Amino acid sequence: MTEQENRPNHYTADDIQVLEGLEAVRRRPGMYIGGTDAKALHHTVYEVVDNSIDEAMAGYCDRIDVTIHKNGSLTVQDWGRGIPVGIQKQVGKSALEVVMTRLHAGGKFGGGAYKVSGGLHGVGVSAVNALSDWLEVEVRIDGQVYFQRYHRGIPQADVAVIGQVTDGATGTHTTYLPDATIFEDTTFRFEALVQRFREMAFLNRGLTINFADERTDNGARWMSFCFEGGVRSFVRYLNKNREVLHEPVYIEKQVEGSLIEAAIQYNDSFNESVFAFANTINTPDGGTHLTGLRSALTRTINDWAKRQGMLKESDPNFTGEDTREGMTAIISVKLPDPQFESQTKVKLLNNEIRNQVESVVAEAFMEWMEKNPRDARKIVEKCMTSSRARDAARKARDLVIRKSALESLTLPGKLADCSERDPAKCELYIVEGDSAGGSAKQGRDRRFQAILPLRGKILNVEKARLDKSLANKEIQALVQALGCGIGETVELGNLRYHRTILMADADVDGAHIRTLLLTMFFRYMPTLIEKGHLYIAQPPLYLVKKGKEAKYAYSDAEKDKLVAELGGAGTALIQRYKGLGEMNPEQLWETTMNPTNRILLQVTIEDAAVADRTFDMLMGNEVAPRKRFILSHAKTVRNLDV
Repeated sequence: MTEQENRPNHYTADDIQVLEGLEAVRRRPGMYIGGTDAKALHHTVYEVVDNSIDEAMAGYCDRIDVTIHKNGSLTVQDWGRGIPVGIQKQVGKSALEVVMTRLHAGGKFGGGAYKVSGGLHGVGVSAVNALSDWLEVEVRIDGQVYFQRYHRGIPQADVAVIGQVTDGATGTHTTYLPDATIFEDTTFRFEALVQRFREMAFLNRGLTINFADERTDNGARWMSFCFEGGVRSFVRYLNKNREVLHEPVYIEKQVEGSLIEAAIQYNDSFNESVFAFANTINTPDGGTHLTGLRSALTRTINDWAKRQGMLKESDPNFTGEDTREGMTAIISVKLPDPQFESQTKVKLLNNEIRNQVESVVAEAFMEWMEKNPRDARKIVEKCMTSSRARDAARKARDLVIRKSALESLTLPGKLADCSERDPAKCELYIVEGDSAGGSAKQGRDRRFQAILPLRGKILNVEKARLDKSLANKEIQALVQALGCGIGETVELGNLRYHRTILMADADVDGAHIRTLLLTMFFRYMPTLIEKGHLYIAQPPLYLVKKGKEAKYAYSDAEKDKLVAELGGAGTALIQRYKGLGEMNPEQLWETTMNPTNRILLQVTIEDAAVADRTFDMLMGNEVAPRKRFILSHAKTVRNLDV
């Protein structure tokens, strides 16, 4: 053996592996569906449903049925044209098998089957097949029913005819069971899917999506969505709990092969709620279509206000920030060749769509303002108020940020900082009250854990502009401690702690404080949530003791199990923790702050539109929707001490 061959890092041609078929998907699922967690599991559903949505966008399908079965499998059925079953000449196999087992195989690569589609890479349904324990597909086409079954992506037999179509229907019927050896959890969440299907129905006017869950004991849960108003209905839905200034402005126009659809409605809130879609795909980072919408609205409102004399020639123009306050809008574009920033499709890049959207929206919105001068004046007056408040907010924000820049001199006095200076290794615990703050300061690891106790409840930012919010001392302390700015000026490069952890009591007041903080982060620092920097601590609810043996329980079910293990209720001593201050520093460290033992809940935004509506309902001005929510969920609340 040569000296080179004897080296442990020797690298030869034999080390090169070629993954055949769908094996690459099973080895690296994150490359195709983003991971193996709950979000990735639900992404498999969207990949299958997107194929049916493409049929709807092409005008061949007006109904999609989705069903979760008792055994954990899921079915998607549509009444589209059906996947072709004839022999695909390149491969020499049925086109159905090719689509289900080959990456980058489909009708979306310029063959004329789809002018517009959401699934652009041809990996969707084949990736789902690869990550399923089993998958079955039935296709109704040309009067016959074709069938094929797969095990972890491998066909178990050739495509075969299993029956005749008697009613002339066509379409595709796909059922699959996610592979438990791939996914961390294979349980589909009804609520998460409901939100997505509602959104898809809004974006495809007239399409009916029926969704059933057969896992309940008292019959299937069932919901059906169909919105003839399309995105106009979407905006009404988002503004349901708000005081609106006018009826939605609806815009729809075909431009050079692209369909541009938008709905705009202003309300009395202080927040912008704008959501952008390309070929029904949510683009949370926006892109050229969103830029076009915003530019059009800012320019049009300024032009109209000057024509009416509401803005003098000497007055500065409204900024985009001024014209977006209180605006709820949907911009949905459908185009033949969308270019996205990445495989995850979070941002649209097509340059031509910006000019198309800006031109269409500016013309239509100006026409609406001319025809509805009373409503247009309300919008301009709101922009004027926003402009004045923006100046006040800028001064307040600059003051807070200037203080933050002095770091060692002006960090909040109640902040117990850590010694580590690498933000990636640092954590900030935001703790309710001085008592819990004292325990946390004594129990923490001072090297990397900082503690910021809050005195009382912070301001409800849902009911206040940024200038008023920045006058709140607790919010000032938060902004100074985090160091990354607030509102439009947030810069994550200046974030002093890469984990911000909310730690509040497990009672009504604690839940309220947590909700106030979450509202503040969602409205003023959403990028902290989007980039995974915000967490919620999970302190134990009970200490269960018997003799010298003591264990912690984080739920009622866990408590009951521990009590049974220790000999029953008559022999165990059970302590209920109503507040963090009831724990001594050692207990708080052991249960809630020690990285090897603690449980942290990472805050994420699965659906920004739903989150926006939920925060408005929970923290906004309208009482009736909040009361309905409380009454409808009262029976399901756990661990509530009143």
